[in-house]
Amino acid sequence: MTDTPPPSAGPDGPDPGRRTRLADRIHAWAAGWSKPATAFESQPEPRTIGMMARGRQLVAGNYLLGGALVEAPGRSLWDVIPPDVAFSDAAQGFAWLDDLAAVGAPPARKVAQDWVYGWIARYGKGRGAGWTPDLTGRRLIRWINHALFLLSGRDTADSTAYFRALSRQTVYLSRRWHTAAPGLPRFEALTGLIYAGLALTGMERLVDPAVAALARECVREIDSEGGIPTRNPEELLEVFTLLSWAAQALAEAGRTVSPEHLAAIERIAPTLRALRHSDGGLARFHGGGRGLEGRLDHALAQSGVKAMAATGLAMGFNRLSSGRTTVIIDAKAPPEGPASAAAHASTLAFELTSGRRPLIVSCGSGAPFGPEWRRAGRATASHSTLALEGFSSSRLGQGERLTDRAQVTQARQSAGQDGQHLLLGHNGWSATHGLTHMRALELSTDGRRLTGEDSLGAYTGVERKRLDAVMEALRMQGIRFNVRFHLHPEVDAELDLGGTAISLALKSGEIWVFRHDGSATLSLDPSVYLEKGRLKPRATKQIVLSGIVLDYAAQVGWTLAKAQDTPLAIRDLERDDLTAQ
Repeated sequence: MTDTPPPSAGPDGPDPGRRTRLADRIHAWAAGWSKPATAFESQPEPRTIGMMARGRQLVAGNYLLGGALVEAPGRSLWDVIPPDVAFSDAAQGFAWLDDLAAVGAPPARKVAQDWVYGWIARYGKGRGAGWTPDLTGRRLIRWINHALFLLSGRDTADSTAYFRALSRQTVYLSRRWHTAAPGLPRFEALTGLIYAGLALTGMERLVDPAVAALARECVREIDSEGGIPTRNPEELLEVFTLLSWAAQALAEAGRTVSPEHLAAIERIAPTLRALRHSDGGLARFHGGGRGLEGRLDHALAQSGVKAMAATGLAMGFNRLSSGRTTVIIDAKAPPEGPASAAAHASTLAFELTSGRRPLIVSCGSGAPFGPEWRRAGRATASHSTLALEGFSSSRLGQGERLTDRAQVTQARQSAGQDGQHLLLGHNGWSATHGLTHMRALELSTDGRRLTGEDSLGAYTGVERKRLDAVMEALRMQGIRFNVRFHLHPEVDAELDLGGTAISLALKSGEIWVFRHDGSATLSLDPSVYLEKGRLKPRATKQIVLSGIVLDYAAQVGWTLAKAQDTPLAIRDLERDDLTAQ
């Protein structure tokens, strides 16, 4: 049957997104006229990691994709009406193939094959939401990684259809990768193009232009700190993983990896190590999660980059680490411009992990739970730092971007015999209230004690005049603020010592105690932990120190320390939350 171009939904209007979608479909249709590959140039090696538990859920008909659950036992994924765009993107990107391959049993293979060949029949000629460069790149990587899984037991007709669909997507990608948004989407598109160009017979001509384009993107998108514009640690891990896969594929094919490509990998690796908590998970800032279990360590090991400590800032984050304790602090202004569309007002917030147990956390990204949760998760109050009541340190402008961004005004880190010290300040409320936030942190040499001081002050004549005006408008009743410490859901917290302290019990058996200097009111309040892969936010608690600014300065001191009877080393092998990732 001769392919026909997909119909337009009407006259092309001024919407650039609609024009892009129409162009994608036309190029996807036209790509079908190219001569298709009929085999692999080399035997593909699976590199992606899936989760068996999620694969079993898919086989059972529980489709948890993009944060939404659809229960449809016995129904094809393509017969399900996507509840939102995130679900549709997750379905069309085919990362779920990793989970089915992790199960590996015949029922999982049958589901994987039915869905892949069902996609070919329904969308393979250029129709559907999956024809975007980033989703196509993501899909190609999975189809090639799991080729043996998908071709096992299939007849010649299915094999021909499979290679035709791979070829069409590869040619389409060679023509449309440049329309992917800069950053992770473009890295996905180019890595998928390189993968397919190396793997498929007759597609070698597409590799060199893609390699050159990837080198340019590495220079443009990976800065000198080994970071990316969004400052999202999990997104940085995804970019790093793609670059490592592309480098491995090129090396295995006997091709040279560009110096820019290798340099980007070498810059990113120490940054990711600096953003790695002692439990192996990433710091959860600016829309990122902790990452799939084992993904970070596997990516670092596969990259071949020797372990080196990052010096200074790592993508705008400071790290304090001693003993079994890691503290990671957001020490830079939030991202700006397009990169700020998912950024959080988290300047000076920190997370603390003890051994294999997170203790102090950020609430996380609310994006999987809807627009209201997404906006709430971006607020300063959803992070472990100080916030003025009703005012985040950075504010949202048009298009959900952060346009009124807190700037770090002071930053000093040092180390001595008593521990590691960090002093930071930001001006997020200088223009609105005449106040600058200063935060001092000290982690002891054994990692058993974190001491902190948070202060709000009007330090310049301009700030004092502004503060005076705000105080007059408030009839001298003062400016309320809260210093928050969000706790991981597995932390058991209780008020102690007559309400002057809070004891924190970890499932490892460790006991930490939070105390303060008495200049604020201490409370233990409800909070939430926003976690990808969950259907609902998890209930947890937060420690809150509440105070009022009545003069040109206010400060609160606090300590978080292990109880004296907590041993130096604890055998902690079990993690209750792994199956929930």
